[in-house]
Amino acid sequence: MVRTVVFDLFHTLVHGADEARERVVEEMAVMVGVAPRAFVAAYRDSWPERLVRWDVEETVRILAGRLGTTPSDEQVARAAEHRRALARRVVGAVSPGTLEALDALRADGYRLGLVSNATSDSAQAWRDGPLAARFDAAVFSCEAGLAKPDPAIYLAAAERLGTEPAGCVFVGDGADGELAGAAAVGMTVIRTREHRDTDPGWPGPVLDKLAELRDRLPA
Repeated sequence: MVRTVVFDLFHTLVHGADEARERVVEEMAVMVGVAPRAFVAAYRDSWPERLVRWDVEETVRILAGRLGTTPSDEQVARAAEHRRALARRVVGAVSPGTLEALDALRADGYRLGLVSNATSDSAQAWRDGPLAARFDAAVFSCEAGLAKPDPAIYLAAAERLGTEPAGCVFVGDGADGELAGAAAVGMTVIRTREHRDTDPGWPGPVLDKLAELRDRLPA
């Protein structure tokens, strides 16, 4: 019997707020004295490093340096806090319907886990947000040093939840090949398109709202 549900974070539990992210990066660029569009491009290109290695301050210093600027500690701190404030807003913007769905699952006895490809600012915001207390385990790529769809990140979540992958349902929008990655380790996969229709070619079951999940879980 499946009694564990593992979720993705962005575009699954909360909206990814991609436009707001780009705007904030442009504002960070002004704070450290570099060209906004060049900084946005560098930020995008640094996703693999930010995902598993760099914190926010490292990101600001390294990217500004690549663009020919050496910002002061004060400039770096200000830009980093601007990014962290965005993360708090995004991770904290959980709909009442999503919270109700999670609470219903917990009331039914399900254990809940998270596997997220996320940078350090998002992992920090998670701990202070409305979702963390509802979850039994959370694995972030920036802390694990690896990212979806690497099998090890799913296995780490299952281990922390005290179960085998075959005992888990994975719910996500499908970014970064996460659905295939979850299926490859034996998890049952359900795609959500509530926030974004990321992987329309996925052949498995689909949710339009997370509220539907409770009735779609395998017996």
